[in-house]
Amino acid sequence: MDKKKLNFNFTFITLVIGFMIAIQFQTIKKPAERDTRDIWQLREALLKEKELQSNLLTEIRSTEVKLAAYESKRKKSKEQALADTLEELKAEAGLTEVTGPGIILRLEPVVEDMKPGKPLAHVVSPELLQRLVNELNMYEAKYIAIDGQRIINTTVIRDINTDTKIDGHTIKRLPVEVKVVVNDQNKAEKLYNRMKVSKARDEFFIESFRLTISKPNPNITVPAYDKPIRVQYLEPVKEGGTS
Repeated sequence: MDKKKLNFNFTFITLVIGFMIAIQFQTIKKPAERDTRDIWQLREALLKEKELQSNLLTEIRSTEVKLAAYESKRKKSKEQALADTLEELKAEAGLTEVTGPGIILRLEPVVEDMKPGKPLAHVVSPELLQRLVNELNMYEAKYIAIDGQRIINTTVIRDINTDTKIDGHTIKRLPVEVKVVVNDQNKAEKLYNRMKVSKARDEFFIESFRLTISKPNPNITVPAYDKPIRVQYLEPVKEGGTS
C-alpha cells in the first residue's frame, strides 16, 4: 500500500471517529429536557389535578342525578298518561260530571189545552223522549241529562206500568228539564238555532206538551251517570296477550 492511500485511510478514520465523539459530546452537553420544578410547584400541580378530578366527579354525579330525575319523570309521565286516559274514558262513558256550553230544554204541560174534566198531561212517552235524544245527537250534542239522569250509550228509556222510566228512574212530574252540553259555544249557538225550528216542538205540542229552549249558556252542568254499568261478553286479557 502506497503512502498516499495510507494517509487517506487514516484521515477518513480520524474524521469518522471525530464525528462520533462530537455527537456523543453534544448528547452529553444537551440532555433531554427534564422536569426541573421544585417540590412546591409539583404540589401545586398535584392539587390542580386533584381539583380537576373532583370537578369531573361532581359533574358525573350531577349528570347521574339528572338522569335519575329524568327516568323518574318519564315513569311518572307514563302513570300520568294512564291516569289521563282513564279520566277520558270515564268522561266518555258518562261517569264524570261535565260543565260546558250548551242549552236547557224544558218540557211542561200546555195549560191552554186544558178542558173541563180533562187532567193536564203528566207522562211524557218514551218514544217522544227517545226521538228528542236522537235529534239532539244528530245536532252534535255531546252530553245529555233528562230529569237529572245522565244519558249514556246503554241508557234505556221505556214504559213500565204506564210510567216512563230512564234506566229505572221514573219521571214523576212536570216540568222536566233536558240539559245538553256541546264542545264549544259556537256549537251551542247552532244547536239552539236548530232546536228553535225543530219538528220536535210540534210533536210534543200534539201530545199537549210545550218544549221551550233556553238561550245558550257557557256553564251548563250535566251530572255523572250514577248507576252500575253492566258489561257483557268481555274477559280480562292475561299477560302475554291471550285471554
